[in-house]
Order: sequence, then C-alpha cells, then structure tokens
Amino acid sequence: MAYNKIAVIGAGAVGASVAYAVILKRVASEVLLVDVVPDIVKGQALDLSDAAAVNGTRVRAATNQEAGQADVIIITAGAKQKEGEPRTELVGRNYKILESVIGGMKPLNPNAVMIIVSNPCDVLTAIAQKLSGLPQGHVFGSGTYLDSARLRGKLSKVLNVNPSSVHAYVLGEHGDSQFIAWEAASVAGKPVLSFPAIQALDRDEVQRRIAGKAYEIIKLKGATYYGIGACAADLAECVLMNKQHVRPLSVYVPRLDCVLSMPAKFGYKGIEEIYEIPLSPQENAKLEASAKAMQQVLKSIL
Repeated sequence: MAYNKIAVIGAGAVGASVAYAVILKRVASEVLLVDVVPDIVKGQALDLSDAAAVNGTRVRAATNQEAGQADVIIITAGAKQKEGEPRTELVGRNYKILESVIGGMKPLNPNAVMIIVSNPCDVLTAIAQKLSGLPQGHVFGSGTYLDSARLRGKLSKVLNVNPSSVHAYVLGEHGDSQFIAWEAASVAGKPVLSFPAIQALDRDEVQRRIAGKAYEIIKLKGATYYGIGACAADLAECVLMNKQHVRPLSVYVPRLDCVLSMPAKFGYKGIEEIYEIPLSPQENAKLEASAKAMQQVLKSIL
C-alpha cells in the first residue's frame, strides 16, 4: 500500500473515534489530527499513538495546512447537537466553523477527497462543495450510511440473518425527513416485504426508531460517536483502496437539485455514480419532500 494520509478535523469524541477506527482498520499510513484546542489535540494524539503502536500507524497533531494536503480529509468539527435539536438548526453555528476550517486548509490537495461527518450533514456537504474548490464528486457526506446500518441491524434480528445479507437503505435527508426505501429492500434476492415477519412489523414505528436512535443516545449519554466513527473509517478505506462500494451518502443529486442521501458508488476519485432505485409512489413523494426541505435550507445560506 502506498504511503497515504488521513486528516481528521476536530479531535473531540467523534474525531477521536474516527481516528481510532482508522487505526484499528489499518487504513492509513499516517493520521493527522487537527483541533482549535491545542491541549485536546495533543492529548488525543498521545493517547491514540498507544493504540497505533500495535500496527505501526503514525498519529500526530498537525496544522490546518498539513491537513489540507492529506489524501482523505474527514471533517468532524462542529457545534454539538443539543438534546431534541433538529439537525438543520445547527446550520448557522456550523457554517462559520466549516468556513474557517476549509479556509485554513487552503490550498487543498487537488486530488483530496473530503468527507463531511458534522451535522447537519447534507447542508454542510453542500457548503463544503462550494467552499473547498474541489471537484463536486470529491466532497460528500456520511449521510444516512449509519442510519442504513441501523436499519440493516434491525431487520437482520427480525429475519435472523447476518446484517450483511440485508440490502436496505434509509434515504433522503440525514435527519427528520429521512425515510426507509422498503420497496427496494431485499434479502437473498427476495423483497423484504414478502417475508411474513416483516409484514407483521409496525413499519412506521421502525422508521421512528431508526430516525430517533441518535436522539435517544444523546439523551442517555450526551453524544454519539462510535457508530459514526466506524462508518467514517469504512468510507475512508473505500476511498483509499478504491473499493468502489455503494453506500447511501450525502451527494448532489442533479434531478433533485440538492444534496441528500442516495446510493452512490465511490472510490479513489470520489463519487463515480449515483443510483436511482425502485421506490413506491409514497416513498418517491417522501424523497421529493425531503429534497424540498433541503432546498429551502440551502437557499437561505448559499
């Protein structure tokens, strides 16, 4: 594997979890940590270096300019989401943070891929696409990847199969207007809606539980970070290894003229293709509604 670098912007709980997962997966040769609080980034780098010693990954505190030259830049910096706070209400506070972060990294490595983890993910991905100057496909967000993983986990328990055998997506906004694409969900090539156990589910309740799990975790422990840390590390690995996996990611969808989560193939050159999947009329209406919600938010800031 060629020597490569992953920069993690923001060394709080999410950033540290991302870096830790990256180290354990042996994704990068070097992990660069950046934070506005010197003691935090120094302490995290020292702590993570003990974990990195197991496999030889280098971890160190870095400057914004050094981070801007990394192969993959993962942005976790942002204002903390409050209990019960819709993600879109974070926009104003996080716009200024993102503007400062990206501005401080310029000039960016022109081949870098930037992954937005901060919330509200879709809106901040659109902002980052505008501010970074990178090709649009080189900037995407983690979107509903974690929500979809939660969905697969739920359905796998109902059907008693491994989560990797469940093909199902949560699409739209990574937030209050997201929805489950039941029509396209399958196991072993069979529509999940054909299974009696799934037919017996209260699908609206499943939707609420999946969409609300982050709020439940925040209520209980103040923040979520392990799940998104694992997801972000997986996305970085897919980029650096050019795996061309398909994940539900925050991407610009021309047909909808906004950024939201759709299944997308990606690799070393970022987003390569966005897939339209079969949706029921009700699901398509939810997608359109989610897109309109995002358009309204983006019009006020872009």
